[in-house]
Amino acid sequence: MRRDLHSVRERDPAARSLLEIAFCYSGVHAVWGHRVSHWLWQQDLKFAARAFCGLARWLTGVEIHPAAVLGARLFIDHASGVVIGETAEVGDDVTIYQGVTLGGTSLNHEKRHPTIGDRVTIGAGAKVLGPITIGDDSRIGANSVVVKSVPPNSVVVGVPGQIISRSRPQLDAERPDLESAFMPDLLGSSLQSLLARVDQLETQVQGSASQRDARPSETGVWSGEDFSI
Repeated sequence: MRRDLHSVRERDPAARSLLEIAFCYSGVHAVWGHRVSHWLWQQDLKFAARAFCGLARWLTGVEIHPAAVLGARLFIDHASGVVIGETAEVGDDVTIYQGVTLGGTSLNHEKRHPTIGDRVTIGAGAKVLGPITIGDDSRIGANSVVVKSVPPNSVVVGVPGQIISRSRPQLDAERPDLESAFMPDLLGSSLQSLLARVDQLETQVQGSASQRDARPSETGVWSGEDFSI
Protein backbone atom coordinates (compact mmCIF):
# COMPACT_ATOMS: atom_id res chain seq x y z
CA MET A 1 0.00 0.00 0.00
CA ARG A 2 2.87 2.36 0.77
CA ARG A 3 4.38 1.70 -2.67
CA ASP A 4 1.02 2.49 -4.28
CA LEU A 5 0.78 5.79 -2.47
CA HIS A 6 4.32 6.85 -3.38
CA SER A 7 3.81 5.88 -7.03
CA VAL A 8 0.76 8.15 -7.23
CA ARG A 9 2.68 10.98 -5.55
CA GLU A 10 5.39 10.65 -8.22
CA ARG A 11 2.96 10.66 -11.16
CA ASP A 12 0.30 13.16 -10.12
CA PRO A 13 1.38 16.75 -9.43
CA ALA A 14 -2.07 17.45 -7.94
CA ALA A 15 -1.39 15.07 -5.03
CA ARG A 16 -0.44 17.08 -1.95
CA SER A 17 0.17 14.32 0.57
CA LEU A 18 0.08 10.57 1.06
CA LEU A 19 -2.89 11.00 3.41
CA GLU A 20 -4.86 12.79 0.69
CA ILE A 21 -4.07 10.02 -1.79
CA ALA A 22 -5.08 7.28 0.64
CA PHE A 23 -8.47 8.82 1.40
CA CYS A 24 -9.43 10.69 -1.78
CA TYR A 25 -8.11 8.76 -4.80
CA SER A 26 -10.71 6.31 -6.11
CA GLY A 27 -8.17 4.76 -8.47
CA VAL A 28 -6.07 3.72 -5.49
CA HIS A 29 -9.15 2.36 -3.74
CA ALA A 30 -10.02 0.36 -6.88
CA VAL A 31 -6.56 -1.26 -6.93
CA TRP A 32 -6.74 -2.08 -3.22
CA GLY A 33 -10.25 -3.49 -3.65
CA HIS A 34 -9.05 -5.68 -6.49
CA ARG A 35 -6.32 -7.13 -4.34
CA VAL A 36 -8.97 -8.33 -1.90
CA SER A 37 -11.27 -9.72 -4.60
CA HIS A 38 -8.30 -11.36 -6.40
CA TRP A 39 -7.24 -13.08 -3.18
CA LEU A 40 -10.79 -14.38 -2.69
CA TRP A 41 -10.81 -15.61 -6.29
CA GLN A 42 -7.56 -17.50 -5.75
CA GLN A 43 -9.05 -19.14 -2.65
CA ASP A 44 -11.87 -20.47 -4.90
CA LEU A 45 -14.38 -18.13 -3.22
CA LYS A 46 -15.71 -17.05 -6.59
CA PHE A 47 -19.07 -15.66 -5.49
CA ALA A 48 -17.52 -13.66 -2.65
CA ALA A 49 -14.90 -12.33 -5.05
CA ARG A 50 -17.51 -11.18 -7.59
CA ALA A 51 -19.63 -9.64 -4.82
CA PHE A 52 -16.66 -7.67 -3.48
CA CYS A 53 -15.78 -6.65 -7.05
CA GLY A 54 -19.32 -5.29 -7.47
CA LEU A 55 -19.03 -3.32 -4.26
CA ALA A 56 -15.68 -1.84 -5.38
CA ARG A 57 -17.18 -0.87 -8.73
CA TRP A 58 -20.10 0.86 -7.01
CA LEU A 59 -17.73 2.79 -4.73
CA THR A 60 -15.02 3.70 -7.26
CA GLY A 61 -16.52 3.59 -10.76
CA VAL A 62 -13.84 1.07 -11.79
CA GLU A 63 -14.63 -2.52 -12.75
CA ILE A 64 -11.75 -4.97 -12.47
CA HIS A 65 -12.56 -8.67 -12.78
CA PRO A 66 -11.24 -10.60 -9.75
CA ALA A 67 -9.27 -12.95 -12.02
CA ALA A 68 -7.34 -10.14 -13.70
CA VAL A 69 -3.65 -9.89 -12.79
CA LEU A 70 -2.35 -6.43 -11.85
CA GLY A 71 1.31 -5.57 -11.39
CA ALA A 72 2.92 -3.40 -8.75
CA ARG A 73 2.40 0.37 -8.57
CA LEU A 74 -0.51 0.53 -11.01
CA PHE A 75 -1.97 4.05 -11.05
CA ILE A 76 -5.52 4.56 -12.34
CA ASP A 77 -5.83 8.34 -12.61
CA HIS A 78 -9.32 9.89 -12.28
CA ALA A 79 -10.57 6.28 -12.38
CA SER A 80 -14.11 6.79 -13.70
CA GLY A 81 -15.25 4.30 -16.33
CA VAL A 82 -12.21 2.02 -16.37
CA VAL A 83 -12.93 -1.65 -17.20
CA ILE A 84 -10.35 -4.45 -16.95
CA GLY A 85 -11.47 -7.90 -18.10
CA GLU A 86 -11.06 -11.36 -16.65
CA THR A 87 -7.93 -12.56 -18.47
CA ALA A 88 -6.19 -9.18 -18.63
CA GLU A 89 -2.64 -8.92 -17.30
CA VAL A 90 -1.13 -5.55 -16.37
CA GLY A 91 2.57 -5.06 -15.71
CA ASP A 92 4.43 -2.90 -13.20
CA ASP A 93 4.36 0.93 -13.09
CA VAL A 94 1.49 1.17 -15.58
CA THR A 95 -0.59 4.36 -15.74
CA ILE A 96 -4.23 4.19 -16.89
CA TYR A 97 -6.48 7.21 -17.37
CA GLN A 98 -10.27 7.48 -17.22
CA GLY A 99 -12.52 5.66 -19.66
CA VAL A 100 -9.99 2.96 -20.58
CA THR A 101 -11.19 -0.53 -21.48
CA LEU A 102 -8.99 -3.64 -21.50
CA GLY A 103 -11.62 -5.78 -23.18
CA GLY A 104 -12.12 -9.14 -24.83
CA THR A 105 -13.12 -10.07 -28.37
CA SER A 106 -14.15 -13.69 -27.92
CA LEU A 107 -16.86 -15.70 -26.15
CA ASN A 108 -14.59 -18.73 -25.72
CA HIS A 109 -13.20 -19.67 -22.32
CA GLU A 110 -9.62 -18.79 -23.16
CA LYS A 111 -7.16 -15.91 -22.99
CA ARG A 112 -9.23 -13.12 -24.58
CA HIS A 113 -8.02 -9.90 -22.93
CA PRO A 114 -4.79 -7.93 -23.46
CA THR A 115 -1.45 -8.23 -21.71
CA ILE A 116 0.04 -4.84 -20.83
CA GLY A 117 3.81 -4.57 -20.37
CA ASP A 118 5.73 -2.58 -17.75
CA ARG A 119 5.73 1.23 -17.65
CA VAL A 120 2.96 1.54 -20.25
CA THR A 121 0.75 4.65 -20.32
CA ILE A 122 -2.81 4.30 -21.65
CA GLY A 123 -4.54 7.59 -22.46
CA ALA A 124 -8.10 8.57 -21.60
CA GLY A 125 -10.82 6.72 -23.48
CA ALA A 126 -8.48 4.23 -25.15
CA LYS A 127 -9.74 0.72 -25.91
CA VAL A 128 -7.29 -2.19 -25.96
CA LEU A 129 -9.15 -5.25 -27.21
CA GLY A 130 -8.36 -8.93 -27.58
CA PRO A 131 -5.53 -11.27 -26.52
CA ILE A 132 -2.82 -8.89 -27.70
CA THR A 133 0.38 -7.70 -26.05
CA ILE A 134 1.38 -4.10 -25.46
CA GLY A 135 5.17 -3.95 -25.20
CA ASP A 136 7.07 -2.35 -22.33
CA ASP A 137 7.46 1.44 -22.27
CA SER A 138 4.76 2.02 -24.89
CA ARG A 139 2.19 4.82 -24.89
CA ILE A 140 -1.40 4.48 -26.11
CA GLY A 141 -2.93 7.77 -27.22
CA ALA A 142 -6.28 9.02 -25.93
CA ASN A 143 -9.33 7.45 -27.63
CA SER A 144 -7.20 5.02 -29.63
CA VAL A 145 -8.62 1.59 -30.43
CA VAL A 146 -5.85 -1.02 -30.32
CA VAL A 147 -6.62 -4.46 -31.78
CA LYS A 148 -3.15 -5.79 -32.63
CA SER A 149 -0.01 -6.34 -30.60
CA VAL A 150 2.39 -3.46 -30.07
CA PRO A 151 6.20 -3.85 -29.84
CA PRO A 152 8.11 -2.27 -26.94
CA ASN A 153 8.89 1.45 -27.02
CA SER A 154 6.04 2.31 -29.36
CA VAL A 155 3.42 5.02 -29.60
CA VAL A 156 -0.09 4.10 -30.79
CA VAL A 157 -2.65 6.62 -32.06
CA GLY A 158 -5.87 6.53 -34.07
CA VAL A 159 -8.82 4.25 -34.84
CA PRO A 160 -7.77 1.58 -35.47
CA GLY A 161 -4.53 2.22 -33.62
CA GLN A 162 -1.46 2.81 -35.76
CA ILE A 163 1.93 1.84 -34.34
CA ILE A 164 4.80 4.33 -34.44
CA SER A 165 8.29 3.51 -33.23
CA ARG A 166 9.84 6.08 -30.92
CA SER A 167 12.65 8.25 -32.26
CA ARG A 168 14.29 7.95 -28.83
CA PRO A 169 13.48 4.79 -26.85
CA GLN A 170 12.14 5.20 -23.35
CA LEU A 171 14.68 3.92 -20.82
CA ASP A 172 13.74 1.75 -17.83
CA ALA A 173 15.21 4.25 -15.38
CA GLU A 174 13.20 7.19 -16.73
CA ARG A 175 9.95 8.44 -15.23
CA PRO A 176 6.68 7.21 -16.79
CA ASP A 177 5.86 8.88 -20.09
CA LEU A 178 2.73 10.91 -19.30
CA GLU A 179 3.11 13.68 -21.88
CA SER A 180 0.15 13.48 -24.27
CA ALA A 181 0.41 16.92 -25.86
CA PHE A 182 2.94 15.83 -28.50
CA MET A 183 1.32 12.72 -29.94
CA PRO A 184 2.00 12.30 -33.67
CA ASP A 185 -0.69 13.39 -36.15
CA LEU A 186 -0.81 10.53 -38.65
CA LEU A 187 -3.70 11.96 -40.66
CA GLY A 188 -2.14 15.42 -40.82
CA SER A 189 1.24 14.02 -41.86
CA SER A 190 -0.41 11.91 -44.56
CA LEU A 191 -2.32 14.92 -45.90
CA GLN A 192 0.82 17.05 -45.95
CA SER A 193 2.66 14.34 -47.86
CA LEU A 194 -0.23 14.02 -50.30
CA LEU A 195 -0.41 17.80 -50.84
CA ALA A 196 3.33 17.97 -51.45
CA ARG A 197 2.98 15.24 -54.07
CA VAL A 198 0.06 17.08 -55.72
CA ASP A 199 2.18 20.26 -55.85
CA GLN A 200 4.98 18.32 -57.49
CA LEU A 201 2.67 16.82 -60.11
CA GLU A 202 0.96 20.15 -60.85
CA THR A 203 4.35 21.78 -61.35
CA GLN A 204 5.35 19.04 -63.77
CA VAL A 205 2.10 19.31 -65.75
CA GLN A 206 1.37 23.06 -65.79
CA GLY A 207 4.61 24.64 -64.69
CA SER A 208 3.45 25.79 -61.24
CA ALA A 209 1.44 24.55 -58.29
CA SER A 210 -2.13 25.69 -57.60
CA GLN A 211 -2.45 29.07 -55.89
CA ARG A 212 -5.23 27.75 -53.63
CA ASP A 213 -3.37 26.21 -50.71
CA ALA A 214 -5.36 23.59 -48.80
CA ARG A 215 -3.11 23.32 -45.77
CA PRO A 216 -2.75 24.89 -42.31
CA SER A 217 -0.68 27.98 -41.60
CA GLU A 218 2.68 27.86 -39.83
CA THR A 219 0.80 28.08 -36.53
CA GLY A 220 -1.17 24.92 -37.37
CA VAL A 221 -4.50 26.76 -37.88
CA TRP A 222 -6.59 25.91 -40.95
CA SER A 223 -8.27 28.66 -42.97
CA GLY A 224 -11.99 29.12 -42.30
CA GLU A 225 -12.92 29.39 -45.97
CA ASP A 226 -14.07 26.42 -48.01
CA PHE A 227 -11.50 24.52 -50.00
CA SER A 228 -11.24 21.28 -51.91
CA ILE A 229 -8.46 18.73 -51.71
